[in-house]
Amino acid sequence: MGTEVFERYGRVADYRTLPLSEMQAIVSRFEERVNVAQLANPATKESVKKAISRAGAQRCPVRLNRLSMDVIIRYGDALADLFCLFPDDLVLVQAYEFTIGYQTPNQKDHISSLQALMQAGEWTDEWGTRWGHAFGGVGATPVQTPIRDWSQLDDYLANRMPDPHASGRLDSALRALAIHGETKYCVGAIHMALFERLHALRGMENVLADLCTFETEICRLCEALTHYLIELIREWGKTNVSAIYLTDDWGSQTGIMISPKMWRRYFKVHYRRIFEEIHRFGKGVFFHSCGNIMDIIPDLIDLGVDVVDPIQPGAMDLNEVARKFGGRTSFSGGIDAQRLENCTAEEVKHMVRGAIATLGRPFRNGYVVSPANLVVPSVPFENLQALFEACHEQ
Repeated sequence: MGTEVFERYGRVADYRTLPLSEMQAIVSRFEERVNVAQLANPATKESVKKAISRAGAQRCPVRLNRLSMDVIIRYGDALADLFCLFPDDLVLVQAYEFTIGYQTPNQKDHISSLQALMQAGEWTDEWGTRWGHAFGGVGATPVQTPIRDWSQLDDYLANRMPDPHASGRLDSALRALAIHGETKYCVGAIHMALFERLHALRGMENVLADLCTFETEICRLCEALTHYLIELIREWGKTNVSAIYLTDDWGSQTGIMISPKMWRRYFKVHYRRIFEEIHRFGKGVFFHSCGNIMDIIPDLIDLGVDVVDPIQPGAMDLNEVARKFGGRTSFSGGIDAQRLENCTAEEVKHMVRGAIATLGRPFRNGYVVSPANLVVPSVPFENLQALFEACHEQ
């Protein structure tokens, strides 16, 4: 059905108006086909470990299932065909949509992630943050925060923090791991670690001001978030994921959003505890931070990050990243997702080959070949095909 929908609703203006039931059928079929293709292909778990540790893997591992929901619905079976021909080496395992958070099976007013990400609307996540999605947009944005005044902090910490040990929190991840955990390098996702969670709880402008004016309160909240993350990591530690993937977007296009000195003062000590807990379970640390984070990559290396993601070409020069940090950590990303829709198919292939030659081959293939961010539905299908072909031609 996915190919038929692609043919009938190929224009961006049309696929968004499909009934939710038809959207769900496309997504379910896509996921089923991709899972079957992964299982039918040789195990790559050990080769990915070898690459990430820069121990001389035969090629760079590939992760292309970095897609917005809209891309899957727009291209359906045609996209699944590509994954069947060119299966990923890494599998990102997400227990729930991070802008919604965990929902208990008997929760009233259950929020559909498909509906939330494909139709206009608002909802409140388990942290008390209210999110909004605009029709035709990709992803969601906080529209109301639960700690609007620091006088609310005591009550929030005592009564409103989510329980990292909630029964069933990782059930969806466990189902995915039962399928792929033994043969594929699976990475458990923990989105919105510290900084992103802070501005989801307080608002971006407030947080930036708070770092200068409410040091005690910010430190208390960071400590509570760190405790939550460590306890959640202990739940992931019981599973057979190979690594934990944490996200905190620190970079603008030109540099990190606070001074490196302030970053080290407020956040580095917390990251050290979090990453040490991940390593204590024998898992790798993937740290995702969009934008130009050149100033803190040495700190991330010092903290033991195994893979820095996404090495965004529009914000950082790949050659400079390789020259300064190559061989000291491994990289992921490197393919400019912002340019994919405007390139020719041949330019896409050139971009991929250049990233592999710069970030991977000189460092014993210690590079996960991947778009630097979510692929969006405006990317032409022929460019997606070129992307898959070039990533797998090594």
